[in-house]
Amino acid sequence: MKKFGILTGISVFILVIAYFLVGNYFYNFALNAAQEKDFLEGNPHLAGSEAVSASVAEASKLADAEFSNSHQPTTLNVVSSDNLKLNSLMYENQDSNHKWAIVVHGYTGNSTQMIRYVRNFYEKGYSVLAPDLRGHGKSEGDYIGMGWDDRKDMLLWINQIIEKDPNADIALFGISMGGATVMMTAGEKLPPNVKVIVEDCGYSSVIDVFTYQLDDLFGLPKFPVMNAANSITKIRAGYNLNDASAVKQVAKSQTPILFIHGKEDTFVPYPMLDEVYDAAKVDKDQLIIPGAGHGEAEKVDPEKYWRTVWGFVERYIN
Repeated sequence: MKKFGILTGISVFILVIAYFLVGNYFYNFALNAAQEKDFLEGNPHLAGSEAVSASVAEASKLADAEFSNSHQPTTLNVVSSDNLKLNSLMYENQDSNHKWAIVVHGYTGNSTQMIRYVRNFYEKGYSVLAPDLRGHGKSEGDYIGMGWDDRKDMLLWINQIIEKDPNADIALFGISMGGATVMMTAGEKLPPNVKVIVEDCGYSSVIDVFTYQLDDLFGLPKFPVMNAANSITKIRAGYNLNDASAVKQVAKSQTPILFIHGKEDTFVPYPMLDEVYDAAKVDKDQLIIPGAGHGEAEKVDPEKYWRTVWGFVERYIN
């Protein structure tokens, strides 16, 4: 019996070590901001769609480059509740008439990659703020918040705009993880200045998108891998992956939301659109772009994309 007890103890010890090793590996793989995300390189789910017109894409790139050359942003910083210095680029428009937009980048991206969206809002008369999410760009942070801790940071950026312009009418826009960020922000108590939200290809929840990627990349089941990863996330990043749900947050929203998704998106699977859309109880609409993969809706059909965005946004910001 004594020998059995020792063997049992050793087995439990080995299982516990294995649990934390597995959790730490997948935490570093997905959430450690300092570790390269090699799985994004050559990922077939991120391959460019044939539906993107080369001529249209080139015209958009030229317009973006011209905008960047002629509009130099200023830098705005805030300090988060956990004492991280966060960075953003601000494009002030003298003709904004109190119209503001906050545009939010995706996973491993940064504010400089949001020029396409900055430009379109600016040309519609908006002043635009483009933050670097924690752990991205020039913002401090050693982990990726996946939109969950970022939703608290969004409240700081919103308050910065209101301090600068108390009469500001604010639109929130985000793509991919930025889309999830603005959806998660939607469930917070927002000031009345925030009039409308537009999300593009955001995921329904962090657990759901990680479970999907875990199966796609490794062929591994949710249990016990996600349990282990969540244990490490709570220790190293201080948040619970199970809490990070766009579905639950949009269900609490009092702000109108436009949901956008590419129908051929297999990185953040297209069916996730239905989950977040169905959960919203506010004024809402959706735009589905056939032929568009992840983050490609604007590239595949920019005319329809922006026509729909402005048709929705201008109901609430005139």
